[in-house]
Amino acid sequence: MTEPILSLENVVAGYGDTTVLHGISFDVPAGERLAIIGRNGVGKTTLLKTVMGLTRLHSGEIRMSGEVINKVPPHRRAGTGLGLVPQTRDIFPSLSVEENLLSGMKGDATLEEAYDLFPRLKERRRNGGGQLSGGEQQMLAIARTLMGRPAVLMLDEPLEGLAPVICDMLMETFETLAADGRHTLLLVEQHTELALAFADRVIILDAGAVVHDGPAQALRDDPAILERHVGVGLAEV
Repeated sequence: MTEPILSLENVVAGYGDTTVLHGISFDVPAGERLAIIGRNGVGKTTLLKTVMGLTRLHSGEIRMSGEVINKVPPHRRAGTGLGLVPQTRDIFPSLSVEENLLSGMKGDATLEEAYDLFPRLKERRRNGGGQLSGGEQQMLAIARTLMGRPAVLMLDEPLEGLAPVICDMLMETFETLAADGRHTLLLVEQHTELALAFADRVIILDAGAVVHDGPAQALRDDPAILERHVGVGLAEV
């Protein structure tokens, strides 16, 4: 059996003494498209931050390609193949688009890869990060993370606050990345219908615990599961 690229086993984590995640366990095969959904405040962002080492891990194990990374600091987890595009984007507003991209570049990554993925960034490459629109900032945050050559790309609500045309364009980009055979994608998203259309598999969180883990098709076929755990059906999203 092939080793999962990412594995969590009985992970309990949070901030300081406060526990947010309660016994999270799941495996992610290489190349999978995994959507993580749930109501606001159930621990989705905390889950991605925990994988990246940005919370306090109280117990459990996180493994990347079979290696335990519990004690690996966040800046070194990028070297294991993890990449996080945070909900806050966290670009450098005083640096140009090109300087932002260079700040995340590793190995054989090139600027042209980023510009091929997002041509708008090439047009704006001399502009400061703070001069970009929200959609452009999200493109920059994604492209900068990709410059680090992640095998596992974690996207925390990348469509939040963006116009529908930008959301559609980003989802097409995620399809491209998933199809190239080099990326495993974990998508946290409130746009449930888009997440289900994209994902192979869906995990639903509630109160910091996994309450559903199964194929996306099962949720498309039985919206009652969504209504029970997320509070909306497909017709409402």
